[in-house]
Amino acid sequence: MKLVRKDIEKDNAGQVTLVPEEPEDMWHTYNLVQVGDSLRASTIRKVQTESSTGSVGSNRVRTTLTLCVEAIDFDSQACQLRVKGTNIQENEYVKMGAYHTIELEPNRQFTLAKKQWDSVVLERIEQACDPAWSADVAAVVMQEGLAHVCLVTPSMTLTRAKVEVNIPRKRKGNCAQHDRALERFYEQVVQAIQRHINFDVVKCVLVASPGFVREQFCDYMFQQAVKTDNKVLLENRSKFLQVHASSGHKYSLKEALCDPTVASRLSDTKAAGEVKALDDFYKMLQHEPDRAFYGLKQVERANEALAIDTLLISDELFRHQDVATRSRYVRLVDSVKDNAGTVRIFSSLHVSGEQLGQLTGVAALLRFPVPELSDQEDDSSSEED
Repeated sequence: MKLVRKDIEKDNAGQVTLVPEEPEDMWHTYNLVQVGDSLRASTIRKVQTESSTGSVGSNRVRTTLTLCVEAIDFDSQACQLRVKGTNIQENEYVKMGAYHTIELEPNRQFTLAKKQWDSVVLERIEQACDPAWSADVAAVVMQEGLAHVCLVTPSMTLTRAKVEVNIPRKRKGNCAQHDRALERFYEQVVQAIQRHINFDVVKCVLVASPGFVREQFCDYMFQQAVKTDNKVLLENRSKFLQVHASSGHKYSLKEALCDPTVASRLSDTKAAGEVKALDDFYKMLQHEPDRAFYGLKQVERANEALAIDTLLISDELFRHQDVATRSRYVRLVDSVKDNAGTVRIFSSLHVSGEQLGQLTGVAALLRFPVPELSDQEDDSSSEED
């Protein structure tokens, strides 16, 4: 997704102009557009014309319309998005108040205006427009003295850093210069990894090289991580995957990605994190039910007790037609983040999102047991009876 323009006032009213560039962007757009918004985009309209002789004909013209959104339809198989609404701006072909359906198309910009841009919608725009957020695979392609640190998105490979160090040849009886230069090279690659790879997003880091360079580098990196107590690298050690590549040039990354073992490891990496979080929730529900809550009321009460460690919530809830209900979910997300909790927004198109939907679409893993919440819920339900 490309952000062309963003005009949002202090009261959170305003508009953004975006260009969807790939099919996945249509899904993001579906989650941005809500009933009551105004949408301006290029569209095709069938127009009736009358000639001087009185004969009536019709032809299709391309025009730009601004609609007040009344209905949104998303075809997940074809990744097509249709938005129906009434025209709210003067147009030579379409009367004010007339109905029209705009089909949003890839590589055609649209402008979306809202009276209230909430934090969840703004964060989705940020993630959709920042390649680093969609790049859940990173790669380090290297050979002695040359390394490329890359982010791999569904549609492109971005080179974030290039490291070049002159490595002297080994000489008989004197390898000190070679070893020092190699250590300096490895250290610069480690720094580039820490600077450019966001381990909160990246699920897998490929380390590709000819020969034994990758093994030697990984040994060096984790030995240094232990010495310096680098928790980020140590906690994410399992994400590093060593594979063969013919050189340290960027084009060798293709060989690594085509490796069958790599392909199976990388399959659906984006959903893997959500699957694990949901799995953790089910395990907690089974073994420590006082630390696993689901249902909006229960989760809100857990949040009031500052007990939420991880909030699991379906993006479907943010498409709720009722503004007050949607705002309630947004407030919950903001509150959990303010209290240093982790928020995982599940895609309802993934299997994990469907499973979460069966649990009301919102669940939470708690920092500590809160058994009295269950008792309160029982008391309130018995009072209702």
